Parts: sequence; C-alpha cells; structure tokens
Amino acid sequence: MINSLFVINAQGKIIVEKHWRGIISRQIVDVFNDESAKFINAPPPNMEEKGRWKDPFFTRDDVPPILETPKYWLLNVLRNDLTWLCPVDREVNPMLVFEFIHRIIDILTDYLGEVSELSIRENFVTVYQLLEEMMDYGYPLTTEPNTLKDIIMPPTMMNKVMTTVGAAAGVAPKLPQNLSSIPWRKAGVKYTQNEIYFDIVEEIDATIAQNGNVVSCEAHGNVVANCRLSGMPDLTLSFINPRVVDDVSFHPCVRYRKWESEKVLSFVPPDGHFKLMSYRVALSQYQAMPLQVRPQILITKNGGKFDISVMPRSTDGKPIERVTLTLPMPHSTTGVNATCNTGQYMYDPVSKSIKWDIGKIQQRDRAPMLSGTFRTSDEQPEGGMTLSVDFQISMYAVSGLKVDSLRLFHEGYKPYKGVRSLTKAGRFNIRT
Repeated sequence: MINSLFVINAQGKIIVEKHWRGIISRQIVDVFNDESAKFINAPPPNMEEKGRWKDPFFTRDDVPPILETPKYWLLNVLRNDLTWLCPVDREVNPMLVFEFIHRIIDILTDYLGEVSELSIRENFVTVYQLLEEMMDYGYPLTTEPNTLKDIIMPPTMMNKVMTTVGAAAGVAPKLPQNLSSIPWRKAGVKYTQNEIYFDIVEEIDATIAQNGNVVSCEAHGNVVANCRLSGMPDLTLSFINPRVVDDVSFHPCVRYRKWESEKVLSFVPPDGHFKLMSYRVALSQYQAMPLQVRPQILITKNGGKFDISVMPRSTDGKPIERVTLTLPMPHSTTGVNATCNTGQYMYDPVSKSIKWDIGKIQQRDRAPMLSGTFRTSDEQPEGGMTLSVDFQISMYAVSGLKVDSLRLFHEGYKPYKGVRSLTKAGRFNIRT
C-alpha cells in the first residue's frame, strides 16, 4: 500500500502533496534531498586522486530508486525533471509503487499534454481530482484513462475559466448512465471514419568494443496504437515472425492465453492512444549495427589526435537519419581543431566533448569522416573515452518484427489500418 505522494521540482521544492493513509510530514522531503545529495555530489574515486574533480559528475539520474531511512523507504522516480516520491513504512512490492507512479505520469500526460511544473501548477484542480480517483486508502483503484475521463473532464480553456471563478470544478455533472463493462474502453464510441494505426518503435542498446566486437546488444520495442474505431470492436493482430520477441508485456486488454497458444494478439482496444505491447529482442552482431563506427584516437604528450569514420550497413535500403556522434574529450582539454567531410561539428568547452551532427546517411554515400587534434594542460591526458551514437531509421524494425494481418469481429464496418516502423539508438556506445 502507498501512504503518500510528493512531487518535487529540480530545486527540491514540493509542488504536489497527496496523502491517502494518514499524513506524512513534509520533513521527509528534506530527508530525501539530503540523502540524494550524497549520490549527486560524490566525486568518482578515480578522479578524486588526480585532483581534477571540480563539478559533480553524478546527476539526479544517479540517485537510487529506493533509499532507506530509519523510518521510511523512499521510493522515487525521476521523469520530466520532476521527482515523484512515495515514502512507505511497511513491506510493499516496490514494482507496484513504481508502476503506479508511471501510470500517474502517463495519465497526466494524456490529460495535460505534457507533465511539467508549469502544467501541473496551471491544472492543480484536475491533478488532485485524478489522484483522488486513482487510489483508495493506499490501494490503486481506477487507473484507466477512458474510465477517468467519464468522471473527470480533461481541462479546457473554458473549464479553467469556470474553475477559477468557482462555477465548476472539472468534475462531470453526473456519472454517465452507460458505463462500459470493459474498464479501458468507453461505451458508445462513434466515428465517421473508422481507422487504427500501429507504430512499431525499437531502441537499440549496444556496447561495441574498440576492435569492433559486440560486447552487449539488445533491442527494446513497443507496439503503440492509435484507435479510432466505433462501437466495441474485437481485434486479432498477427505477426509474420512473432517468436523473435522475448520478455513480452501487454496492455490489460490483451488476452494472454491467446498469445501463449497461438502467438497472436486478441483484444478489445481502448479508445485513442495506448501502448499495446512491449518486448525485448536479443540481437546478433550483424543486426545490431545499422552503421559501423571506426574511431582511432592517439594520446600524445599534451594532447592527441583522432580519426572517426562512419559506414552504413544493410537497413533494407532505408536511409539512416539524424545521425549524431558525441565524443568526450579528456577533462584537461584546452582546445580542439578538427575537420569533417559531412555535416558539422561543435566542441563544447564546458562539457569537454565534441558533437558531430552528420544528418542523413544513404547506403551509397561516401563514408563521413571527422579528423582533428586536441590540446591538453596535462602532459599525459587520460584516454579510454566512450563515444555515443544517436540515429533513427524510419520504416525499419531491426528485430524484423512485421504485422501480418488485422481482423475485426463484432462490428459490421471495415476499418482503415496503417503500420509504421521506427528504429532508433538507445544507449549505443563505442569504446575507444
């Protein structure tokens, strides 16, 4: 069970406070700020000895998700530059708490468009009404957006004006009489144009050794849907190669036994946008590399030089777009001089890193190259930098997952359906 929720901004100040089981003192936020500061401000051991530590190398992202204090366990999630803190004082499954926090953020995103300190302050009434409906005495209660929208109207300009003058509070004037028997879908949904779209979005997490061998590589994917279908449609979605995916999780609408027995998705979809499915795919070395990066870095006295080339690999003829490479330089770097044959580069003297914006790479393009030298104040600057790569490939799924067919039951119309794929870099690192 969950006692309370505090939403904290980047300055450590409370912007939302909600209690479901008693009241926990606000001092717990001060305790959390003190505990998290130990992880944010601690210097890396290998840099402390060299006397080079000036600024924090750790950020709020490095704070552990669970902090233990004498009285409470502090479960926290950092999203959109806001910390969502749930103190608990008894045994509870932490995954339940984390899942509930993420569900709150997702629903607020659905209501507000984006979740930020400003949007929360502008919609305080709606935020607190949602928190009141989503949990009952510390136990999750109503967490489906379609059900909540029948009870609490999404904020509009007129709602905000009426709420400000006290004429309305954003609550539906009366509960709808035809509540759906399926909690995630509204009753009586009607569209003049019946259509549904699926997006297969995959992120590649890979670590490549200096010699080009793959140290680790996997893809994390999501099948996201946008449903605009009338009535109560019952859908069956089948894939050409469903067995490539592993560690699958589904939206509650999916009939799990059907997937286990036939590897098809059978479901009554929610209305609007929702995540239908998420999965993981173990990738081979060839699959993992939509592009090949060859860094050569030589450390010399008071500096060094570098040569980086990028070569596209097979992506079913699709161009690789928004290609960006980030190369961290030694902390004692005083200057960089470089040239590139494609795109443009920029050296940031604050972060001590080079950002090379290549743009789009076609299969037949010449290999982009970046060459240059750098100067350091240390005679023997440290090496072993890790180069990070960012890119995306439209209409391409690195796992090979493809939609085969979509069938509709219990409704008399024939919907329009569309499928798109997108592969992009997640944590894609090359050791140098």
